[in-house]
This record gives sequence, structure tokens and C-alpha cells, in this order.
Amino acid sequence: MSNKPFILSNKSEDKKEFEAMINKTMASFFRTIDDESAFSGINPYVLRKEINDLGFLPEKGIGFDETMKKVEEIILPNLLRTWSTSYMPHLHSPALLETIASELLIAAFNDSMDSWDQGPAATEVEEAMIHGLLNLYGYKEGADGCFTSGGSQSNISAIIAARDWYLGEKFGLDVKKRGIDGTPLTLYTSEISHFSMDKGCHILGLGYDAVRKIPVDDRCKVDINAFKAMVEGDVDNGFYPFAAVATIGTTDFGSIDDIKAMREICDKYGMHLHADAAYGSGAIMSSKYRERIGDLSLADSITIDFHKMFLLPISCSALLMKNGKKLECFELHADYLNREEDEEDGYINLVGKSMQTTRRFDALKVFMAFQTRGKDGFDEMITKVIDNADHFWSLIKDDPDFIVPVKPELSSVVFALTDGDEVNKRVRRRLLENGTVIGQTVMNGKVMLKFTLLNPNLDFSDFPALIETIKKYRDIERERA
Repeated sequence: MSNKPFILSNKSEDKKEFEAMINKTMASFFRTIDDESAFSGINPYVLRKEINDLGFLPEKGIGFDETMKKVEEIILPNLLRTWSTSYMPHLHSPALLETIASELLIAAFNDSMDSWDQGPAATEVEEAMIHGLLNLYGYKEGADGCFTSGGSQSNISAIIAARDWYLGEKFGLDVKKRGIDGTPLTLYTSEISHFSMDKGCHILGLGYDAVRKIPVDDRCKVDINAFKAMVEGDVDNGFYPFAAVATIGTTDFGSIDDIKAMREICDKYGMHLHADAAYGSGAIMSSKYRERIGDLSLADSITIDFHKMFLLPISCSALLMKNGKKLECFELHADYLNREEDEEDGYINLVGKSMQTTRRFDALKVFMAFQTRGKDGFDEMITKVIDNADHFWSLIKDDPDFIVPVKPELSSVVFALTDGDEVNKRVRRRLLENGTVIGQTVMNGKVMLKFTLLNPNLDFSDFPALIETIKKYRDIERERA
């Protein structure tokens, strides 16, 4: 057996070895971030060969130093640098400094969130953060929630809870024991909502056809009249509308559905209303823009993603439920894990609120970020990124070289050059090859470009040069054509 330590412990030699590894890791990291670009621009075929040439599982370990050398030479230089102001394609944020530090603590302790005895302080911190979030978003006594692996899991968990609640209320059906019994259920969501709604209905055995896609208006928000007509028609045809989703910040456009109007329709038909606020939930921290997202407390459940507008490392999400009892659909006692007598004595076992068993202590990231920055710090950061989107939109909305179909409500701006699909595609690719990464999507059958502006280090003064670079590459593509 090697004399090198295998795991971290309280022994001085183990702590010294770990400290040395961390120092070498940070040295390699800093040596590979010596420019402002978001990406090296390497060709995918070249990168694939270089990665494969590193090997898989050697017969004898080469040790940490040699391993780190490979990582520094090939992997680190070609990773995506999310902190770069030249990175703006997706809802994929840079990470706050203190939360990167929190990831080290989470990994080193490796506590799990399924039972109290696997994460005592971790369990209590998560519970404290959940109750703080319930208050922040306007939920009252009886509400509950749980951290999840991401927005998709939060959304799917909400759909599961809504389905089980609806069938219990409407038909007295215990879904845990009997399944869904073939009832033709329907869920309503924007035609530009996140694909996790479709995925969730597939997983639940309802199928994609159970997802009714509501048309959107010219602002990319749910058409309320179309929603109302769809529900009425489905009821007349023997379907059972059990839930609807208000998207609070669509993936591409950042558009925000009218949660108040959707609430009225859901109340009329006894439906669960879920707010997919994976993107827009962060706007609640902005004193200037928080009104844009509406009153999220009107929803029966809310998805929050901290690895988007809150600027936390991937992955970190939460599901909040107005009626906490709806989360009991995930509860199942096991003698080896969450014994009922333990819970009676105050040992909280969070596995009963989650579809996951083993789960990371992601709540620490939220705790450290909130404590470090405070309400004022988050207000400043989130207001800045929305200001940036408003400003960029104002620069190009009247420029004859651009098409700008939707005024931004959050931090995303969708636009296109007037030269057609192929030019827009090639301009985005030229930017990527030169270290600037922007998004691409489709609207009304046309290729569009996208800035998703989640970096508070980006300033108004940066945009003119970006616009000029885009036009320069457009001119090159014109000449090629």
C-alpha cells in the first residue's frame, strides 16, 4: 500500500498533503487564466483527440503531480471560463468567490442530506435556508420546501406533487399505492417553456401529449385567452386539467407570464399552479426590478435556481411548496435510514421531501453567499445585469443592421443581424473561435442570436465594441458570400 494518504483526516500528515494538493491546484488554475477570453477557440476534433490521448485507467497510478500536469496542459486551458465578460450564451453564470470556497467545504466534509445522522449541521442549515426562502417569496405557515439538483428536478418534483394531490382531491386516489389509474390528465405551459415539463410528464407516465402548449403573445408571454379556451375545450372533451406552469423568465427571452391571470383560471378549475422561476427568481433581490416578476406567492409551488441569476456554482436549486403536505408524496420510511422514532425525537430526515436520496449540502452555498453579500449586495449585482440588458437593447433596437423582436424583462436579449440565417450562424461561430461565446436560438423560424447577461462585471462601455465586432464579422461573411 502506498505511503501517501488516501483520504483526509485529522492527522497532521494528511492535512499537510491535502494543503499541498490544494496549493498546487490553485497554482495550475492561475497559470491557465492569463487572458480575458471565454474560450480557447480550439477545434472540437483536435480537442477530442488531445483528451483521448490522456488515457483512461493506467495500470499504475502516476501520482497527483503528474496528473495535475496533464490537467494543466490539456484540460484547464480548454475549459469554459464563465467569469469572462465575453461569455454570454446561456443561463450559466459565473460563481461568487465565497461560493467557490463553499464548494471546497462541501466536498471535503462530503455530508449527505438524506438523514440527520449523515449531515447534522447540514440538515439544520438547509431547513433554516428553506424557511428563510419561504418568507422571502411570501409563503406563510404550512409551507415547506427542499433543495434539489437543479431546475428540472424542481419542476418535475412539483408536477409529481401536483398530480398526486389532484388525483387524491378529485378521485380519492392514493397514487403511491395504485398508480394513476389511467385518468386523462392535462398540464398547461407556455409553448416556449422549459422542456422539463415534457420530460416530467413522460417520466410520470402521462406522456408528451398530456402537455398542452399555450401560444404566446408578441411579448413571448402566455396568451391568457388561449389558455382559458384550451382548458375549457379539454374539460368538454373529458380531460382533467390538474396543473399549469407560469414561466417566470423563459430560457431564451426572459419573458414573464402573468401569474395573477393564470391563478384565476387555475382556481376556477381546481388546478395546481407552479411557477417555474428558475431564471427569474433572482429578480426578487432587485429593488428596481422585483415588481417585474409579479407576486410569486400566488403560485402553489416555486422553482428557484441559484446557479443562474444568484451567481452560485452548479448545481443548486430549490422547490418551495405553499402547502407543505404536498411534499409527502415523496415520503417513504426505511428502517436503515429515516426511522419514524428518530423523527419523533426531533431528528429531521430530509429524504422524505425529495425524490433524491443522497444529496449534496448545496444550502451552504446559499448561506455563505447571503451572509457575505447581504440584501444590498445582491440588489446591486442583479440590478446591474438587468440594467445591462436594458442598455444593450436600447443600443440596437433602432439600428437598421439588427432585428430586435422583444424588449427584455430580465437579463436576456434576443436579436439578429438582418443578413439572414447563415450569416448569423457564421458570425456566432467566428465569435466562438475567437474566444467570445454568445447564444443562438430560433424565433418564428428564423435564426436569432442571444446575449444572456449574467456577469455583473460587464459594463455599458463594453457593448459598443461588441456590436462593432459582430458587424465586422458580418462584413467578412458578406465578402465570402
